[in-house]
Amino acid sequence: MKNIQHSGLRWLGLTGVIVFLDHITKYLAIKHLVASIAYPIFPGLNLTLSFNTGAAFGFLNESSGWQEWFFGGIAVIVSLALLVWLYRLSHQQYRLCIGLSFIIGGAWGNVYDRVMAGQVTDFIQVYVSHFYWPTFNLADSAICIGAALLLISGRRL
Repeated sequence: MKNIQHSGLRWLGLTGVIVFLDHITKYLAIKHLVASIAYPIFPGLNLTLSFNTGAAFGFLNESSGWQEWFFGGIAVIVSLALLVWLYRLSHQQYRLCIGLSFIIGGAWGNVYDRVMAGQVTDFIQVYVSHFYWPTFNLADSAICIGAALLLISGRRL
């Protein structure tokens, strides 16, 4: 049996940090922001509380509820596969391990919301002029950063 300390699972503490920070920022957003009201931080960035019952960026937001369980289930299955991948890696493959840890942390942060509230809390709104990116959260950011790290580390596989 492989020693867990030498596997990529050694990086799971980072996953825990991502989930914790995601949970805290969502809690603060719910406590201090009013839904659909934009609070400007600087040009190009607002804090705007919204709730997403669909998939990424509100896709299927208006469906009857099946999508919450479907996307939550997909996130759990993908996370388990990524955990197996992490276990098989050396902890020294840090870019790949960090990327996977970010993706798992982001997925778990949003799954927690789906299970506990039936929706995902979003609050970060980025825009350029009159073009707004769909509102997102720290978990979504972690998933994107993790995916970027996977692409970067792919050159060295």
